[in-house]
Parts: sequence; structure tokens; C-alpha cells
Amino acid sequence: MRQGAFFSPSYRIDAMQLTLRILNASGDVIAHKTAHDEVVLVYQARYAEGDRLEIEAGEAGCQLAIAFDDAMPTALLYLTDKKGQFTVPFGDKRSGFSAKAFSGAVHRLKARLASREEISARRNLAFNPFDDGENSSLFPRGHANVETRQEAAFAARNAIDGEIASDGHGAWPYTSWGINCDPEASLTVEFGRLVRIDEIVLYLRADFPHDAWWESVTVTFPDGESVALATAKLAGAQRFPIEPRVAVRATLHKLVKAQDPSPFPALTQIEFWGNEA
Repeated sequence: MRQGAFFSPSYRIDAMQLTLRILNASGDVIAHKTAHDEVVLVYQARYAEGDRLEIEAGEAGCQLAIAFDDAMPTALLYLTDKKGQFTVPFGDKRSGFSAKAFSGAVHRLKARLASREEISARRNLAFNPFDDGENSSLFPRGHANVETRQEAAFAARNAIDGEIASDGHGAWPYTSWGINCDPEASLTVEFGRLVRIDEIVLYLRADFPHDAWWESVTVTFPDGESVALATAKLAGAQRFPIEPRVAVRATLHKLVKAQDPSPFPALTQIEFWGNEA
């Protein structure tokens, strides 16, 4: 750099306004912060049951990098509405999260617009640690027709939270999707927009001999096309490259249990790898 030269910051004319809020059980805003393109909110108080964390963007249909808690990873999420919310977990729902998450009297929340490079990159399109049963606008999101005893430790959201420890079951980090021994169980991952998928990765729960496993599963897409996957008694990732296909959702079903005395096959994690369509 020549002597005396300097650079000044550039400002985007089309910058998007982002707002982070914390709302209590009555819906009152108890903390908020607004900024353009990137926003950080520091909240210096303990959460109370019923508190919700909210992100609002200037427009719907945008990709955001969000970390609602400093003890949890940042996730690239697609906001289908202008607002998205996450309810701070209490009671049984705490079992699905690290004890460090959402605890204490100082919290840091952050959100920013995703970069073009992040959006275009090949990645796990199913990853969302901030999904919960009330989420309707932050995608991806997971839901199932059955969950073991309706307990948070076995909820559908656990299959897309990024946690892959599979040699145990129950509370975090051994969360999983439990099917309550139902052979008709199915799990659907919604992407919120069209994505192109080229690989499916499964982590079957492997707390043997407590657990059984599936010897095959099927993934079906909205156009009716399906792929059958031959799975095995493994604790790690089982990777299945597929012919690339564009879809807005995918359903895991036809779970064929292996011949094993245990009645408890379960899924630790499902990943759909690909990019934006």
C-alpha cells in the first residue's frame, strides 16, 4: 500500500434491516436490537419459562446465518416469513439441549444475511439446531407421525440438530428420533423452498445391545419417486449418493427392522447434502 493510502467502508444501498427480539410468555418485548445485514443482541438476565427468541427480516424468503445462543452452532436457515421464532426450552424440552445452552444470566444472540458463497455452497440442507414443534417459518424443519412417548429426547427435531453421538440414548448429546416401536413411523424434512439433493447420510442410533437397527429404509420425494437405502449395524455415518433431484421435502419411511431381540431401532441424524435449486 502506498504511503497515505487508506480504505473507507462501503455501505450497501440495499442493506436489509434485521431485528432480534426476546419476548416473554405474554408476548411483551423485553429486549431487542435492530441493525442492517448483521445484528447482535446481548441480554443480561435469566430466561423465564415461555420466553421466545425472534428474528425479523426486512423481507421474506431470505437466507440467514443465525445463532440464538452462544453455546450453540450457527445455522444457515431459510426464513419463509418476515419473522421466525424459537421458544427457550424448559422442563422436558431441556433434555434436547446442552446444559450450557440458554443458561446463566448473560446471553448473546446474533443473526446476519448469509453470503452468496454460503448460499451457493454444497452443504447439509437439513441442519437446523433451532427447530422445535412450534417452528413454522425457519427452515429446514422436521416432523414425524410418531415420537416415543412424546418426549423431547426422542423428538423429530433431534434428527436434524447436528448431534451425531449415537452410542447412547436419552438426554443430550444422545438425542434421537424414537419411533415408539411403530413400523409405520415416518419422518419428513421440509426445506421451505426447492433444493437439489445429491446425497443422503444416516446415523442410526447404535446403543447396542439396547438398540436394534434397520436393514433398509426408503426416502420418498413429493413427485412420488423413492430411493431404497440398504442400512447396516453401524455407529457412524452411512452415506448414500443418489441421482440429483430437486425437491421441497423428503420423507423417511418403510423402516425395515433387522432380526434382533431389541425392539428399539432409532435415528440419531439424517442429512440431505446438495445445494440450492
